[in-house]
Amino acid sequence: MDWSKTKTIFIIAFLILDCFLGYQFMEKRNNSQLDVILETTIEEQLEANGINYVELPKEITKATYVSGESKKFTDAEIKKLSGQKVTVNDKTVLKGTFMHPISLNFKDPYRFQEFLQRHIIDGKKYTFWSFDEKSNTIVCYQTYGGKVIYNNESSKLLIHLNEKSEAVSYEQTMLDDLQKYERKQDIVPAIKAIETLYKKGYLQPGDSVTSVELGYYGLVQFTASQVLTPTWHIVINGKEDYFVNAFEGQVINDEGKILE
Repeated sequence: MDWSKTKTIFIIAFLILDCFLGYQFMEKRNNSQLDVILETTIEEQLEANGINYVELPKEITKATYVSGESKKFTDAEIKKLSGQKVTVNDKTVLKGTFMHPISLNFKDPYRFQEFLQRHIIDGKKYTFWSFDEKSNTIVCYQTYGGKVIYNNESSKLLIHLNEKSEAVSYEQTMLDDLQKYERKQDIVPAIKAIETLYKKGYLQPGDSVTSVELGYYGLVQFTASQVLTPTWHIVINGKEDYFVNAFEGQVINDEGKILE
């Protein structure tokens, strides 16, 4: 046997084995580091990016779909509206004009609710949403079970003001016969809804989540009957509204469409 050749073969074999073992070690280390990254919680990621958020609802874990249909305003209801000139289109869109402008301070929740209950059919079912300075119009949305029905043309109240901040007219639509489905389903936790916005790029480093509430959204609107889905309403920096389907965890845009 040529010992010199045999020794050379062993040396080469050991070098190949060392290289293979070294490669395996590096792969395991990299995978281990990747696992650590993947195991980082969304809370830790938000904190690392300077993103803070309000205390999140934790008691709500299940919810149901809600069904309803466009309300048809009756003559009996309309007759109870005093001091107004009222017209109704297709029985579902009520337009009222006050014979005398009514002083209205929408920034005072108590007085505003008092106005709604006194001058609007089922006014207690609406809540203030926003004020459009350009059109001098107050936007209100209907509520159900203490939760807001967001961005729905079939459950909306628009109150028009004059230059003295007095109510002069309004348009009203409403959903009627609202009922919950019997079967409850698990909902996406609020923190997961925030995570969706973060991963989609809607939530940027340094942002603040200033409000998180559960409400309803009608994905198919402008129809006589509607099905409303539980939806997270998330406000960023006190001004940007986002909606996340609480069952599917997907972002909904202003037209009620799911964003991929």
